[in-house]
Amino acid sequence: MLHSTHGKFLAAVFLLLQFASCRSSAPQQTQIPETAPEAAIVADSSAPDVAGIEASIHNYRQAETRLFDLVHTRLDVSFDWQKQHLLGKATLELRPWFYPQSTLVLDAKGFDLHSVQLLEGSSNKPLKYTYDGAQLVIDLEREYSRNEALFVEIEYTAKPNELPVGGSDAITADKGLYFINPLGADPNKPRQIWTQGETEANSKWFPTIDAPNQRTTQEVYITVNNRYKTLSNGILVQSTLVNDSTRTDYWRMDQSHAPYLFMMAIGDFAVVEDKWNGIPVEYYVEPEYQRWAKAIFGNTPEMLTYFSEILGYPYPWPKYAQVVVRDYVSGAMENTSASLFMESLQVDDRYLLDENWDYIIAHELFHQWFGDLVTTESWANLTLNEAFAEYSEYLWTDYKYGDDAAAEVLLNQGDSYFREASEKQVDLIRYYYNDREDMFDSHTYAKGSRILHMLRKYVGDDAFFASLNRYLKKNEFKPVEVHDLRLAFEEVTGEDLNWFFSQWFLASGHPVLNVESHWEGGRVVLQVEQQQDLTEFPLYVLPVYVDVFINGEKTRYAIRINEQKQEFTFPASQQPQLVLFDAEEQLLAEVTHNKTPEAMRYQFQVAENYISRYKALNSLLEDKTPETRKILNAALADSSSFIRRLALAAFDDYQSSDRQAVLNQIARIAETDKSSLVRADALALLATTEPGTYREQFRKGLDDRSYAVVASSVYGYALGDATDKDAVFKGLEDARGVDVILALADYYAATQKTDKYDWYVKQLNRLSGNDLYYFINYFGQYLMQAPQDQVEKGAGLLKEYATNHQAYNVRLGAFYALAIQQSLAEKESMLREIAEKEKDPRVLEQYKNFF
Repeated sequence: MLHSTHGKFLAAVFLLLQFASCRSSAPQQTQIPETAPEAAIVADSSAPDVAGIEASIHNYRQAETRLFDLVHTRLDVSFDWQKQHLLGKATLELRPWFYPQSTLVLDAKGFDLHSVQLLEGSSNKPLKYTYDGAQLVIDLEREYSRNEALFVEIEYTAKPNELPVGGSDAITADKGLYFINPLGADPNKPRQIWTQGETEANSKWFPTIDAPNQRTTQEVYITVNNRYKTLSNGILVQSTLVNDSTRTDYWRMDQSHAPYLFMMAIGDFAVVEDKWNGIPVEYYVEPEYQRWAKAIFGNTPEMLTYFSEILGYPYPWPKYAQVVVRDYVSGAMENTSASLFMESLQVDDRYLLDENWDYIIAHELFHQWFGDLVTTESWANLTLNEAFAEYSEYLWTDYKYGDDAAAEVLLNQGDSYFREASEKQVDLIRYYYNDREDMFDSHTYAKGSRILHMLRKYVGDDAFFASLNRYLKKNEFKPVEVHDLRLAFEEVTGEDLNWFFSQWFLASGHPVLNVESHWEGGRVVLQVEQQQDLTEFPLYVLPVYVDVFINGEKTRYAIRINEQKQEFTFPASQQPQLVLFDAEEQLLAEVTHNKTPEAMRYQFQVAENYISRYKALNSLLEDKTPETRKILNAALADSSSFIRRLALAAFDDYQSSDRQAVLNQIARIAETDKSSLVRADALALLATTEPGTYREQFRKGLDDRSYAVVASSVYGYALGDATDKDAVFKGLEDARGVDVILALADYYAATQKTDKYDWYVKQLNRLSGNDLYYFINYFGQYLMQAPQDQVEKGAGLLKEYATNHQAYNVRLGAFYALAIQQSLAEKESMLREIAEKEKDPRVLEQYKNFF
């Protein structure tokens, strides 16, 4: 599962691209309850916290006890689009797991139950049951042993829209089954049905044992109108015409997988076919994007080859399909053999000049091994799914795009974790949590990925991938916990790795290191102190490398930190030019190692690792000395586009005597750099400095193929003194690129245009997800200055979005946009009516500020 965090080119009026800034944060520390040892209760201050101990026992999030083995699931489904109901029949084959059982408990949330029967040969026997709206408890009328199979058939109607609203920041809704534009009332949106099962929402559209440690084979018969394509797990066995307008598609999955990985997608999709090693590879997109489907997803076959080879385990499923749907509630989902993606992936070739979606495509594909083939036994162990998927983004980027791009992935993951660690620090394997949805955080994803990277660096590449191969083969088609991973690594390496797993997987926090180095008496003295709170966090064992540079020559030393304060010495005939701690930049730690600007300049010039170069350059951005300015000027021509973008940030307020020459150099970069994002950053910088001087660069940029370049040029041209702005910008109004649309929306709102209402409405109908959320803000600003008839019409639109849009953040954004309309007499009553109809507690909490 990947939740959407993809940023867009946003700002208040004329606030341009933010350049990279210092990557650091100081996390606060929170304590996770632990089970205390048993002790006698005595009446003094040292008495144990009995209530706390009892709470730790009761609140422990264990894996689901397997009373039954869910062997096979057959589903026959059709749909009532008008009512947004699923009409279903489920046939389940089960066996007691070990102990005899006479009662079967199934998860079945919000159903109308029509019959529950036991299938015995050719006869059906009605069974007695009780049902509380969430669990179906069936009396089997006798005990079944583990050697006996039983077959239960349930006819039901699923009504996901009538269930209480739930969700989280990562997965914004939990209805399980979603009808998109079911009545066709919105001419700008296709009619679709799709599902989202993780964590335990598939039991809102079929009865099952909805736990990640269950595995079942499946058959799904989907009856739909002939105009729609269907997609499900496994292979499409056959399509059978029911009548002139309806058919039934039969999908079958012969390999077992967890119930939360079941999926369906139904809609008017174009299916673009590809192949890998004789296995079908398919891309389901809206017909409008059919011509770009291979440009978006076309690296998938190469990814399949790369991942299969490094794991020594070929892709395990009979097909791989990827489908893009509307109004998705997260970023993407790794349903077995059929991943589902948010609509932001539907882009054209111009968008792909700036950035691609490989990271999310790789993430979901790697899940087919880590998450689908081998599945976490409980949500407490979720990182066994997500850390690997997150790390695949690094693996693929390194393979396809090189060391610098891959190192940038690691940096971003570190940033993500440290931002979250400033607010909470929890165990990676987390047996205590308030809600299972809380597990979808930057600890589970980003921290988990960085821990895998440290493990790889410790054991070496050969052992790392051999261990993953052993882990997959030993646990294929099984649920796993963290110790299964540890044991696989220990079996390959021969080393007891409890120390590594205990401090990183089973504890919270991270090392906080103060590093000091100096030269004395023919040696370098390196002092390392672990400064994290040792009453809450581990004293870490940290194997790292230290590079010492003398006369341009590097010598590498391996050290092992395993005390709170340690001193290491290295021979040095003279003062070193640089001492580089953690030379591989692999530690997930807060490291303070103060160095002079001279040392940082040298580090930027000689370090082999991109992260070391990045840190050095970032530390020099505010240094105004001539020596550093030479380094920064040279960095503008660095081979790494990431370094070039960072270097540009040093010149946003450049005031030296050679200022004009530097700006002219940046203007040349804006025209000639091979990276469109560097060109866009250069134009953004020129826009904040001398927009009038570089009007021609902005004018040329408006004709660039890159949307990022065009968006920066819109801001620059708008700030200049050109007299044809409105005419020029009108020619951009049909652009597909969201960056361009948002830049225009910003400009029209800030300059108080009053004739752009129809354009705003057109974009409202086109956009979705986070793009729509951001755009609605600009629409609200535009209406504040618009004629009253536009305000009133626009208020009606905002009320519709605030009341009925599926995405809670879009509803909230529309509410805010309506709230700032000071000229709207009925604003107060409209806001109250919206609030009264809202059911999502996250939105209601925000509404408290208004009433």
